[in-house]
Amino acid sequence: MRKEIKNLRHMLDSAVRANRKHMVSIQSAVSKIGPGEGKKNQTPPSLLPPPPPPSSSSSQSALEQGNIRTVPIGYITSCFSVKNGTPRQPTICGPSRGELRIQQSVFTNPQHALVGLEQYSYVWIIFLFHKNGHLSSKAKVKPPRLNGQKVGVYSTRSPHRPNALGLTLAKLDRIVGDTVHLLDIDMIEGTPVLDIKPYIPEYDSPQTRTRMDMEAYDLKTHQTAETTTEESKLSNIHHYDDIEIQFLKDKSAGEIPSVDSPGVGDLHTVLEEVMTYVSHRDLFQNEDQVSDSSVSKPSETAVDRPCYGEDAFSSIAGWIREPPVSSLEVRFTPHAERELAEFLPAHISGPFESVRPRFKFLRSPEEAAAAIRGVLSADPRSVYRRTRCRDRLFFFTLDTADITCWFGQDFAEVLQVRPVESQIASM
Repeated sequence: MRKEIKNLRHMLDSAVRANRKHMVSIQSAVSKIGPGEGKKNQTPPSLLPPPPPPSSSSSQSALEQGNIRTVPIGYITSCFSVKNGTPRQPTICGPSRGELRIQQSVFTNPQHALVGLEQYSYVWIIFLFHKNGHLSSKAKVKPPRLNGQKVGVYSTRSPHRPNALGLTLAKLDRIVGDTVHLLDIDMIEGTPVLDIKPYIPEYDSPQTRTRMDMEAYDLKTHQTAETTTEESKLSNIHHYDDIEIQFLKDKSAGEIPSVDSPGVGDLHTVLEEVMTYVSHRDLFQNEDQVSDSSVSKPSETAVDRPCYGEDAFSSIAGWIREPPVSSLEVRFTPHAERELAEFLPAHISGPFESVRPRFKFLRSPEEAAAAIRGVLSADPRSVYRRTRCRDRLFFFTLDTADITCWFGQDFAEVLQVRPVESQIASM
């Protein structure tokens, strides 16, 4: 009871701070209104004409001050209808599906804004956490994967932030008209989307950028070595030509006996063998230099470029890769497996369509089972439920199915998979 009272006090303090913020904003808005304007305008707000659009100068001034007016370009239609059980990250549940339809209020022809987006495999989705429940935020939060430990809010992806903005890297399935079909999502039904940006590995992935730098360096080194080899060959040729010219001059001057003279007939042959040996030796040395330069990496003092080791890749907090909360094994009871097999795939009509439940997004019961495993293996429970309500059942909704499960030591077991009540009423 003491801990519950403490939690209630924290909630009350948060509500008081939020109320103060609202009062300050209201006072600032009232101070901008003239003393007689409130009495003159007695027309009900519903009958007032819409405010005129802001001028370009005022919009530019507001933009320079950091005050922007966001307009959702569309709303997510997702296989997750409630927050409970929704993945906290996009890659946790691979088979999760959703749709985003661009509104005509943003563009007269929404499909024109999507031309060319089909050339990408992944897209960034910028959205709003519209189900936070309150607008207040704290400097330190307790991520579920840290099991109650506190860290700064900006070192996490907590939805409770000063500006409730979310970012998801979703897989692009297909584009049909003005609708974008997505995979690997972590957004619930009705999420307002503010923007879409294509994912480009060359710009967004440090690993890809480092690999491209390494390939560019290797190519440049190889070209430099080839140029050095060619220059060495040319210098050797000129050197040999100079030797031969000097030999002919000495021969014509009588300093070198004739080839036909006794005892010196093989002098010219010996000289040619010496030049051939020197040529091969220089060639082998150049090839060794090329092979060594293509394998060896530049030192930090010799070349001003990033290190090509583990330090060149991006680093993250240790609790992300090795969190205190371990991954869970997911099991299905035979009863739950039979209930899941009764669901029909999405967008496929069959002879038992009026009797059996049907998915709206998921393509098969196998895909639904994989999605359930992805959700439960990451332990979607909050820290409070994980520590205080271990023996209670856990419920979440996936597509048109209500899932009931319980958690044991390092495992989660699905007990029941039933259609949502709305679907049962429509059958």
